[in-house]
Amino acid sequence: MALIEVDNLSFTYPQAPRPALDKVSLSVKAGEFVLLCGPAGSGKTTLLRLLKREISPHGKKTGRTLYGGQPLEEVPTKQAAQEIGMVFQNPDTQIVLDTVIHELAFAMENLGYETAVIRKRVAEVSGFFGIEELLDKSVHHISGGQKQIINLASVLMLQPKVLLLDEPTAQLDPVSAQELLSMLKRLNQELAMTIIISEHRLEALFPLADRVVLLDHGCIRYHGPPRNVSYAVVNNHDRLFQKYLPSLAQLKLQLQPESKPQDIPLDVKEARSKLGSLFDRVANPKPSGQATFTSATAKPTLPPLFQLKEVFFRYRKDAPLVLKNLKLAISAGDYLAVLGGNGAGKSTLLKLLAGLHKPQRGQALYKGQRIDSIKPEKRFAQIGYLAQNPMLYFLFDHVGDELYQRAQKLQDQGVSVRSVEELVELFELGPLLDRHPYDLSGGEKQKLALAIVLLSAPRVLLMDEPTKGLDPVAKEQLAKLLHKLRGDGLTIVMASHDVEFVAMSAASCALLFDGAIACRTSPSAFFSQNYFYTTAINRAVRDWFPQAIVLKDVMSLWPKASSILP
Repeated sequence: MALIEVDNLSFTYPQAPRPALDKVSLSVKAGEFVLLCGPAGSGKTTLLRLLKREISPHGKKTGRTLYGGQPLEEVPTKQAAQEIGMVFQNPDTQIVLDTVIHELAFAMENLGYETAVIRKRVAEVSGFFGIEELLDKSVHHISGGQKQIINLASVLMLQPKVLLLDEPTAQLDPVSAQELLSMLKRLNQELAMTIIISEHRLEALFPLADRVVLLDHGCIRYHGPPRNVSYAVVNNHDRLFQKYLPSLAQLKLQLQPESKPQDIPLDVKEARSKLGSLFDRVANPKPSGQATFTSATAKPTLPPLFQLKEVFFRYRKDAPLVLKNLKLAISAGDYLAVLGGNGAGKSTLLKLLAGLHKPQRGQALYKGQRIDSIKPEKRFAQIGYLAQNPMLYFLFDHVGDELYQRAQKLQDQGVSVRSVEELVELFELGPLLDRHPYDLSGGEKQKLALAIVLLSAPRVLLMDEPTKGLDPVAKEQLAKLLHKLRGDGLTIVMASHDVEFVAMSAASCALLFDGAIACRTSPSAFFSQNYFYTTAINRAVRDWFPQAIVLKDVMSLWPKASSILP
């Protein structure tokens, strides 16, 4: 018998024109690792929330959801709370107390556990996660990656049988994300914990999953083992869902379309094994430096638009320095991606450029003028800022009002109804105009917030993790949009953990480490020389094609070798 049984489940949000889930049927056995993926708004988050009764959304629901053969609604409250745990996308939304140890104990205290039992669980869980040194720290003084580990540990304090996760790595750097996913693998393999996860980091999740469920418009389009799903998508010539496959599977199926499911690689080791002999025969089909790569190269140096001169910044007098002796120049028309670990200072750097923070020492200049001295209305008209949390931009009860009311306030700047309509079409927000912004998926919220920022037609766009919650198709559309805007003269500075997106879209990359810029170069040079901050494609093919970063880079090298392929 399945542990979880979803039978003909449909769900429609209030006033929504179509159901978020449409007759979904799915069974999950105890101990399975199930990956949910698909476009933003396809129903992944809705399905997870319906499985977690305490946060089930309001709306019209039909069909059945069974847990252990019993209707989920009839499962005793304490049992449901303990046995079905959930970790959310944004670490800060799940943390409620001041210190790590209090956060770990919070759920058990609410359920009336004795102090001795709580202390024993804290000792066990903190030892498993290696977080003993964090127990007495304030939750406000730890990194985003550490917060997400704390959230996971807090859920595990109740020893759940099922773990639901909604894009838990969305705000984590590559190293922190891999640490979290390694923890999930251990929980699944060592404790036989049932895991259902929604994620866009498919490269890391496909090798872990027993089954993949591809959702589209609230329906299940593909369902099965990862290799079988990959094979079915390609065999059906489904161009849309090919973008939702890991790049290594796509690479194999593009180079050798006759491959069988068992031939499809799911990780770097398998890709090198299954494609290495082929690469050996066609290695370096183009002389070094003559290949045309997807990743753009930096423009020639122009007079700086932004200048950060020996900048020091800390949030409190007794707090450690976040930025120290930081020097950075950004030219007009550049597209700079800033990478670095959680807590490295990327968000702080963007806020300095936006004029939201003032350095304690050094200078932050825009067109030669101190940024904090520019009048706010003038600064906001020229510098657009997209924060990590898109909900900061929502003021109204409907998506349409967010855009049209904002346009009305910007009429003096030439913003019209036509401007709104163009952005609605560009970001595919039409079906969402009557929805409450809080009811949108993570990716839809992100697109709405970016549309609100772009309404004022800024000359500079600062973005903090803009691809958080975006599916592969939406990322591709965003990359094209940013390329067009940059061609129209927009200067872009982005803080991101999404190495694939940075590799395919940015003009230059900078690594922020120990409060300063450790290096700055083109994406192809940056990623080809890294071990962790790089793509799965580069790890798999770097011995043969060192500067190939994304799938298109490899394929651009292939025509020259076609004559010697079998």
